[in-house]
Amino acid sequence: MSRRNPRTLLESVTRGRFLLTGWPWRALAHLLTTPPVALACAATLGLLAMPWLFLLSRGTELARLPLGVLAFLLVLGAVLLAGFGPLVAVPLGGLERVRLRLVDSRPVTSGHRTPSAPDPWSWFRTRYTEPATWLALGYAALMATVALLLSCAMLALLLLIGVLVASPLLVGSGEGTISIGIAEVDTVGQALPYALLGLALLVVVPYPMALLAGAHGLLARALLAGGTHVRLRTELVEVSRSRARLVDAFEAERRRIERDLHDGAQQRLVSLTLQLGLARVEIPAGSPGAAAVADAHEQAKVFMMELRELIRNIHPKVLTDRGLPAAVRDLADQSAVPVTVDAELPGRLPNAVEATAYFVVAEALTNIAKHSGGTAARVWLRQRNDLLTLEVRDDGRGGADPGLGTGLTGLADRVAVIDGRMLLSSPPGGPTLLRVELPCSRNDP
Repeated sequence: MSRRNPRTLLESVTRGRFLLTGWPWRALAHLLTTPPVALACAATLGLLAMPWLFLLSRGTELARLPLGVLAFLLVLGAVLLAGFGPLVAVPLGGLERVRLRLVDSRPVTSGHRTPSAPDPWSWFRTRYTEPATWLALGYAALMATVALLLSCAMLALLLLIGVLVASPLLVGSGEGTISIGIAEVDTVGQALPYALLGLALLVVVPYPMALLAGAHGLLARALLAGGTHVRLRTELVEVSRSRARLVDAFEAERRRIERDLHDGAQQRLVSLTLQLGLARVEIPAGSPGAAAVADAHEQAKVFMMELRELIRNIHPKVLTDRGLPAAVRDLADQSAVPVTVDAELPGRLPNAVEATAYFVVAEALTNIAKHSGGTAARVWLRQRNDLLTLEVRDDGRGGADPGLGTGLTGLADRVAVIDGRMLLSSPPGGPTLLRVELPCSRNDP
């Protein structure tokens, strides 16, 4: 068994030094504070369940009640508990998460969601529609019944043990015959065996007391604490936000590189090309350096064209200025295969979505021109609610396989970055259909 310090009361019970630790006292503190909380909970829920309690009190006379009255009282009790029970269960859950620290030192978080707005309506709407509230109401019902009875029974046992231990003192004080719960004694000699029994029970009773408090703690953690699914959902939300920040940062860095290339390197290359052109004109055609200058001039012009293509591929200006449909049509005009574009979007999309969709279309059209052998292609774009659907279809030979290095794996990874998904249908003989779905919102920046 691990020698690390126990984190829960139930773990501590299995250790040999349990009685010498502070855990028995923590169990006693939890036990002593349970009845007041349970009584308050029972009183409040009892008022809400008064129609049901009235029916239970009728006993054998219940069958004589009119069916309408019986149904009314049943429905009234359910409405009262469902309507006002959460107002009791939610604060009780908060208090019980604090008391849980007595028997469980592990971190505990609430399973309740944060309301979308600070107004009361948002609070009520959130609380009454989340599972955590109804789990807390179930815990409140158990607290008002089972926990109350068991804790009172354990306290009664502790009181009896206390009376047994103190019985010689009580008899010796001149009280005469006294009842110690399991017998009546009137002399110190008669009380002494019961006192020894009480001392023996004092050594044993911390164990059932700890088991009771530990089981109560397990129930509280199961019903009131944010479980693994809550923590996982929180972590996934944080991962999604972090990924969105990375995508935005990458997009900003890409635009910065594009701007630096356009305003810096490209301008200097244009100036160099012009100077080489002037030098080519001034140098006589038959001179030794004329051929070298002419070759340098041609290479500079080719490099300038390649740099412009690189800048356009990094982030095309048409995508920034006119949006995704115009950028896709620009890609179609430059494609080696005739492309029909059918794009209807209600407005601009988030930058990351537009860039990803543009990248998908550009890579798909490149694949079609290089590998499909097709003679025509079609690009289809639609946005429905918060989902952008993109389809690229060609009439080529089909058989597209991500494992063949055609860029499909890279496309899927790029789509997955913004929580999208990619579907591919490419049977041998064609046609090939690439479908991409990207989540988006018109209100996103």
